[in-house]
Amino acid sequence: MDKKQVAIVGAGVSGLLACKYCLSKAFYPIVFDTEPDIGGVWAKTIKTTTLQSPKTFYQFSDFPWPTSVTDVFPTGQQIRDYLLSYATHFDLIPHIRFHSRVKGISYDGPSSETWSLWNGTGEPFPPEGKWNVTVESTQTATTQVYTVEFVILCLGRFKNVPNIPEFPTGEGPEVFRGQVIHSMEYAAMDAKVAEEFVKGKKVVVVGFGKTGLDIARECSSINGPEHPTTILYRRDHWKLPDWAPWGIPLTFLYLNRFSELLIHKPGEGFLLSVIATLLSPLGWGVSKFVESHIKRKLPLTKFNIVPQHSFSKDIRSCKLSYLPNRNDFFDEVEKGSIKLKKSQTFSFYNAGILIGDDHSTQIEAEVVIYATGFKGVQKLKDIFESSRFGEFIAGSPRVPLYRECIHPQIPQLAIIGFSESLSNLYISEMRSKWLVALLEGAFKLPSVKEMQKDIVQWDDYMNQSAGEYHYRSSIGALEIWYNDQLCKDMGMNPMRKNGPLANLFEPYGPIDYTKIEA
Repeated sequence: MDKKQVAIVGAGVSGLLACKYCLSKAFYPIVFDTEPDIGGVWAKTIKTTTLQSPKTFYQFSDFPWPTSVTDVFPTGQQIRDYLLSYATHFDLIPHIRFHSRVKGISYDGPSSETWSLWNGTGEPFPPEGKWNVTVESTQTATTQVYTVEFVILCLGRFKNVPNIPEFPTGEGPEVFRGQVIHSMEYAAMDAKVAEEFVKGKKVVVVGFGKTGLDIARECSSINGPEHPTTILYRRDHWKLPDWAPWGIPLTFLYLNRFSELLIHKPGEGFLLSVIATLLSPLGWGVSKFVESHIKRKLPLTKFNIVPQHSFSKDIRSCKLSYLPNRNDFFDEVEKGSIKLKKSQTFSFYNAGILIGDDHSTQIEAEVVIYATGFKGVQKLKDIFESSRFGEFIAGSPRVPLYRECIHPQIPQLAIIGFSESLSNLYISEMRSKWLVALLEGAFKLPSVKEMQKDIVQWDDYMNQSAGEYHYRSSIGALEIWYNDQLCKDMGMNPMRKNGPLANLFEPYGPIDYTKIEA
């Protein structure tokens, strides 16, 4: 069989994994990335950024962290070094084209409108059909078109296309005499340049997620209470002071099979549905148990930042943030170096921003930094030259992908790393294994109609579990159930532990899937 060429867009974690597993099955991958280095979101991070989950849950199944990394939550530099070691060990670098921006991809093949099977035949490589990938060198401004048999998009949600708030005329940054940037621009600065940028200035950080938290802490450590940093945000979310509520590892409460019995799952049968219904009060109790620990450790009530929703909802929607050095943060709030302000909307005036229902409360500022995330769906949509394919991606409340990888009506293409989980590396590796097994013919996809039905079931689950955050396509509370589907597709045993009790109660992680066996 001819060596099939596969284009991979993005050299972040998902792109590296897709490349590694394609090489393992004798495909010929070519990876394109705009940056000069690997790493994706980790290529450029804020100086103080660390991993949010313990490193044992954020590692490659066949390439553990080096013993020299003793921190449970490694720094951004340690993560970059780890990714580079992985890419070097598996000889991935020669397959990556750096400084290469993919301007667009176009499909040259029959229409998919009337297909009952993916690609028309159900095969990953049908007799007709190629992708043309237009790539521009950011160094020479020259353009080259690559023709490939398959495309894997590993663009992720958190890079390149910033989500910038919009304002009516006269209420936006144009009336502000200070500076306004996005967190992406701040992260791209050298550490010393970033320090000089905010030094001696009143900074407002818009957003209280992980990135907003990191930036605010960095600014407050530089400026202190003389030039306070204000965090402006809309909703409170649970912050984890540690990963062991009341001394019990969180993984035993949310990342084992028993915890998933408490949840209604897409595609579950009658028995599992009954069990989930009967055990739902226990799920509520587990959430309250964790919440009580967080309230004991963090002064949420004192600063009026107790979330109005359950801890479990933040787990299910992947809106959870780990708060390292928690005492330092609230000490900064206590002494006025950090101020917390909640408002559903805001606008600008010449000396800062206006908040409140009627925008009557002034907050003085010289720098405003948007930690408002990215437009991941827009980025995915824009890479398709076909408006029809773009609408397939962006025309639903969330990107509709079978197994969170394949759009039933987009041929010879997969997406990895877009759906969220508590450990994106771990899940991206499972998806890469699954996809390469599909490409080598180890199994076939069901009909387009059956795939669409499965997508609807997951839509229903995400709507029910994550509410307004369902668009994030989070599988945070059902990672084992999701991985079970991938294992079954590949004809592999989904039970990864030794014995029924271990399978039911022990947490699952990357190491459990090191060897995929039947």
